[in-house]
Amino acid sequence: MPPLPALPPRHLRLLHTGRSARVLHIALAFAAFVTFIPTVHGAVMQTADDATLAPYFLVESENPEIDRFPLLSTTTTFSIAGAIADVVIEQSYQNDGTRPIHARYVFPASTRAAVHGLTMTVGNERIRARIKEREQAKQEFTQAKESGKNAALLEQERPNVFSMNLANLMPGQRIDVELHYTELLVPTAGIYELVQPTVVGPRYSTVPAAGADSHDTWIRSPYTREAEPPRYSFHLGGQLNAGMPIQDLTSPSHRIAARWDDPAHVTISLDPGEHDGGNRDFVLRYRLSEGRIESGLLLYGGEDGGMGAGTGDGPDPDSSDEQFFLLMLEPPKQVAESEIPPREYIFVVDVSGSMAGFPLTTAQNLLRQLIGGLRPTDTFNVLLFAGASRLWSPESRSASRANIDEAIAMLERERGGGGTELLAALQRAVELPQESPRSRSVLLVTDGYIAAEREAFSYIRSHLGRSNVFTFGVGSSVNRYLIEGIAHAGMGEPFIALDPDEARSVAARFREYVRSPVLTDIAVSFPGFDAYDVEPTSIPDVLADRPILIQGKWRGSPSGSVRITGWTGSGHFARQIEVSDAVPRPENRALRSLWARTRVGTLSDFGSTDAAESNREEIVSLGLRYDLLTRFTSFIAVRELVVNETGHAEHVDQALPLPAGVSDLAIGEMHAGDEPGLVVLVLGLILGASLLAGLHRRRICR
Repeated sequence: MPPLPALPPRHLRLLHTGRSARVLHIALAFAAFVTFIPTVHGAVMQTADDATLAPYFLVESENPEIDRFPLLSTTTTFSIAGAIADVVIEQSYQNDGTRPIHARYVFPASTRAAVHGLTMTVGNERIRARIKEREQAKQEFTQAKESGKNAALLEQERPNVFSMNLANLMPGQRIDVELHYTELLVPTAGIYELVQPTVVGPRYSTVPAAGADSHDTWIRSPYTREAEPPRYSFHLGGQLNAGMPIQDLTSPSHRIAARWDDPAHVTISLDPGEHDGGNRDFVLRYRLSEGRIESGLLLYGGEDGGMGAGTGDGPDPDSSDEQFFLLMLEPPKQVAESEIPPREYIFVVDVSGSMAGFPLTTAQNLLRQLIGGLRPTDTFNVLLFAGASRLWSPESRSASRANIDEAIAMLERERGGGGTELLAALQRAVELPQESPRSRSVLLVTDGYIAAEREAFSYIRSHLGRSNVFTFGVGSSVNRYLIEGIAHAGMGEPFIALDPDEARSVAARFREYVRSPVLTDIAVSFPGFDAYDVEPTSIPDVLADRPILIQGKWRGSPSGSVRITGWTGSGHFARQIEVSDAVPRPENRALRSLWARTRVGTLSDFGSTDAAESNREEIVSLGLRYDLLTRFTSFIAVRELVVNETGHAEHVDQALPLPAGVSDLAIGEMHAGDEPGLVVLVLGLILGASLLAGLHRRRICR
C-alpha cells in the first residue's frame, strides 16, 4: 500500500483550530478505513489472482439453495488376516439444497494403501468403476457432467491424498461410493499398527495459484474453524483374525469397544460417542502373544494355483496367471549399548503457525526426552524453523547437562507462528560443520503440513550422504507421506507422537533404535527359486526391530530357497528359507496388489517429480494391468441415465475440519503474501483509532 501523503505545514496548523481539526480527524480516519478495505478483503476472501496456492476458511452463505456440506458420513470397515488388512471406505453424499451440485471431497488414506476398486451406488443401481489413464478418466467425467449424468471420479493427488469428485448430485439425491484397498501391516518392536487417516491437514505452499499443476490444486481447499467438529459423521469397525492369541489391543486415538470371539479373533467398533471423531487419525495397536510376529513366506500361484505355472521363458502377458511371493523375516537382535560409537544429533524443529498449541507442546515434550536421553559422549545442535530458521549454536556441542538445559529453554520459549520453509531449514542443517569420524543423525520434528514433499525428498537424497534422517510427526493427523518419505530418503525411521503423553514412549523407542543398526550390508539370493521383479531391488540397513520385507514374482514350481546375508554388531548374519515349506494359497491374492503398489512406490512415491514423469509409462502400465490407483491412473464410474437436463450445477468443495489440536493459525500462515498486508492493516487501524481518540479528547477539553 502506498504511504499516506505528507501534510504541508499550513495544513498542520489547522490541527490547532477547532472546527477544522474535527473535520481533518474525521477525514483522515475515513481515508485510513477506506484505504485498508482491500487489505481486509484480501485477508478474508482469496481471489483467483492470489499470489500462492493456499487453503482458506469457508465463508458460509445464507443461501439455502446450495448445499455446501454434501458429505453425510464416512464409514471404514476393515478385515485383518495375519499381516494383511483389507479396507473399505464408504462415503455417503446427499444434496439437501434445491439446486444441482458437482461435489469434490479431498480425503486421506494410508501411504501404503493399494487402492484397487471403486463402486458408485445410486438407489438400487450399483456401478463398478473402471481404471483409466488420468486424463482419459477426467475427460469421461467431464463429458458425463456436461451431459447431466451421475458420475464419480477418484484421483490420487499424493500417495496418501485422494479426491472424490461427484457429478450432478441432484436435490434430495443420495450417492454412496465405496473405495477398496489392501495394506500390509509391518510390526515394529512387535507392535502392529493399523492407521486410518481421517482428514487432510492444510498444506503450506509457495506454488503460484495461476497455472498450478493439476496435482496441486487440491491444496486450495476450504476449512472450517478451529475446534468446530466435522459436519459429517464418522464410523469405523472391523475384524481382526490374527491366527494366534492377541495381546494389548488398544487405540490411543479413539475410544473403542471389543467383542472377543476367541483369543485370536476380535470384532472392533467405535464407541458411540466417537462419531464426531473424524478430525484425527484412527490408530489401532496390538501385539501377538509372547511378542511373536507374523513372519515367513507367503505364495500366490495365480488362477491355476501355482503348481508348475509358467514356462520359465519370461513372465506371462496375462497378469492373472502371474505368481507372487512375500517374505517377512524377523531381524536379529541388537548389540549392547557399550559397543556403540559416539554420535552427533541435529534436531530440526518446526515452530510454524500450524504447530501452535498442542503440536508444539508435544514437540517440546518430545525434545526434552530426546535431548535429555543423549549420552555425555554425544554432541547435538538445535535448529528451529518457520518462515525463517534460528540455530542454537554455530557448531554442535557436547550433551552436558548445562547445554541440554540451555537448548530446551530456547525451545520452550517458542509459541508457534509463520510459514513452513522446510527446504531452507534442511539446507542450513546440511551446511553445519561435521566432526569426523562422528556419525551424524538429523532428527526432523514437524506436523508435515507442506506441499513440497518431493522437493524435500530429492534434497535429502542428494545432500545428506550417509547421514540417517529420523522424522518425528507430532499431532493428531500429520502428513504421513512427508514423515515417512523423508525417513525413507534419509535411510532413517519415521515416528509419530499423537499427543504430549506419547512423547516419552516415542523418545524411548528412538533411543532403542539408534543404539546401532540391527542389520547392515544386506544381500538376497534365490538359489533354485526362479524369482524376478523383486522389490526392493536393494535393501537398506535395518535400524528398527521390524521384519525384512521382500516381494516379487516367481515362475515354475515353488522350490529352492531364499537366502539373506548381512552384518550385525556382533558379526556375520545368514538365514535361509525353504520355498517348498510354503504352500500357494488363493487367499493370498492380495499379494498381487501389494507387489504392484510397492513397485509404483519405488518409481514415484519418494522420488522427484521429474523421476515420476520419466517413469510415467511404466506407472500407467502397472495401474491399468493391476487395477491400481496411481498418480497417472484414476477410477471413473458413470451412470448412463440423464438426471440433469440442463447440465448446469454449482461446484462445491466439501469443507474440511481442521485436525484436532491444530490452530486457526495453520490457515492464516498459508497466505504468505498476505502477512505484510496484515501488518499494514493493523497500522491503519491504529492510525484511525488515534485520530478518533484525538477528536474525542478535543471534545472533552471543550
